[in-house]
Amino acid sequence: MALVLPPQALTDDTVGRVLDRLYDFGTMRLFTACAVRASMRFGLERRYVHLATTSRSVWGDYQFAETQDLPCQVTYGYSKDKRPDLKQFILSTLCVDRAVPIWGRLDDGNASAKTLNTTLLSDLARLFADYGVRPGAYIYIADAALVTEDNLIALRDTCFITRLPATYSECGRLIAEAVARNHWEKVGVLAPTPPTKHRPGTFYKVAEGSVTLYGQTYRAVVVHSSSQDQRRQQHLERAIQASAATLEALARAATRQEYYCHADAEAAAAKLRALPSAYHGGDVAVQERPKYRPGRPSSTRPRLVKALRYGLQVTLHERAAVIARKRQEAGCFVLLTKVPTVGEMAHSARAVLQAYKEQQGIEQNYGFLKDPLIVKSLFLKKPERMEALGLVLLLALLLWRLVERSLRVHVETTGNPFTGGDKKTTQKPTAFMMMTKFAAVIVLKMGSQRQLAQPLSPIQQQYLLALGIPATYFTVPQSG
Repeated sequence: MALVLPPQALTDDTVGRVLDRLYDFGTMRLFTACAVRASMRFGLERRYVHLATTSRSVWGDYQFAETQDLPCQVTYGYSKDKRPDLKQFILSTLCVDRAVPIWGRLDDGNASAKTLNTTLLSDLARLFADYGVRPGAYIYIADAALVTEDNLIALRDTCFITRLPATYSECGRLIAEAVARNHWEKVGVLAPTPPTKHRPGTFYKVAEGSVTLYGQTYRAVVVHSSSQDQRRQQHLERAIQASAATLEALARAATRQEYYCHADAEAAAAKLRALPSAYHGGDVAVQERPKYRPGRPSSTRPRLVKALRYGLQVTLHERAAVIARKRQEAGCFVLLTKVPTVGEMAHSARAVLQAYKEQQGIEQNYGFLKDPLIVKSLFLKKPERMEALGLVLLLALLLWRLVERSLRVHVETTGNPFTGGDKKTTQKPTAFMMMTKFAAVIVLKMGSQRQLAQPLSPIQQQYLLALGIPATYFTVPQSG
C-alpha cells in the first residue's frame, strides 16, 4: 500500500532535503523521463513545438549565488512580474499538444530571450530524438525574440514560425504592400468558442509575401486582425490628433495675418499648402479685405474703400483614404516562416496563422505558474534548491495540462460538454474548473476504513469518467 506520513513529517526541512536530492539526481534527467513517458502514454501530437519564456521573482538577497558557478544565477533583470526590486530567474519551456510541457530549464535572471533561443536550437534535434521525432518532422514556433542573425543561422533547415519584429523596416514594407494590393485571403474566426456580445469574434485575413534577411529569403505571411492592436491604434489616433492640432494652430496664425499686395498673399498661401502633413490637407484661398473710410454708411450708395488688404481663408480636412490605409496597416502583423507550401510539411497561409495562434496557450501556462493561489512567494536558502523547485513546478504544470487535455479530448470524442462555472456548460473545460468541483469533497477515516461524507455528484462523476479515474480512489489508497 502507499506510504502514509503524518502531517508533522512534512516540515520545511524535509522539503529542503527533498529538493537537494532532486538536484543531485538531475532535474532535467528526471523531467525528461516523465515527459517522454507522458508523451507515449497520451500519444501527444509533436508536430508543433512552442517555446516561451518568463521570469519568476523570488524573495531574498541570494548574494552567495553570485560567487558560485551554477547553471542558474538568481539576480536582477527585466521583470515581467513588474517587480524590479526583486531578484529573479528565467523559466523556459518547450510545449507540444495542447500546451503540454516536454522540456524546461531555469536560466539566469538577466538572460535574454534571444540568447536563450540560440542555446536551445543547438540541442533541439537531440532533444526530439528522445521522443522519436526525426529531424524535419516538426515545426518550431517562438515569439519575435527568435529573429536574430545568429538564431536564423542556427535554425538552418528547421521549419519554424515566428513573428517578424516591427523594428525591422521590412515589416513595414510588407504590410504597406499587402494593404496597397488588397489581395487578401479571408480566414474568418479561428477561435473554437462562438463569439458573444461582450466578446466578439476576431476575423482574420492573410496575404502571402517574401522577405530577405541576412542574405536568406524567407516566406512572409501578412495577417490582418479585425480586433487590431489597441496600442498601435491609440498611437495612430494620437498622431492624427497631433497633426490636426498643429495645422489648426498654423491656420489660425495665418488667417490673422494681412498682406498689402495680392502677390504676397499668394506666396503665403502657397507656403501654407506645401506644409507636410500625412493625415490632413488644407484648402487655402486668398480673400480681399477692404478697409473703409470712416463715417456712417449711406443707405443709397456703397461705402468708400480707403485701402485694399489681402488675407488667407483656410479650410482643413482629413485625408480619409490615407487615414483608412494607416488604420488598416495598424491592424496587421507579419509572420516569418520557413514552412514550405508543398510537400509533407506544407502549410497554407491560413495554417501558418493557426499554428502560430496556439502560442497563446503556452503563455497561459505562466498564468498557472505565477498564480499566487498556486505558487506563492518563493524563498529558498540555496540556489540549487531553486532549480529543483523549478522541476517541481514543471512536473505540476505537466500534470495540470495533461488533465486539461484529457478533459477536452473527452468532449471531442463523446460530444458531451462539461458543467463549468455558474452551472453553465462548456466545450473547453479547464483543470482549474475541475478542481473547483472537488473542493468540497470530504473523506472520513475511521480506523483503517475510509468513506466519503457525501456521495459524488453526477458532475463530479463525469469529470472522473473523462480522466479514467474510478471513484474508489477516494476511499481505497493505491499502491505503488
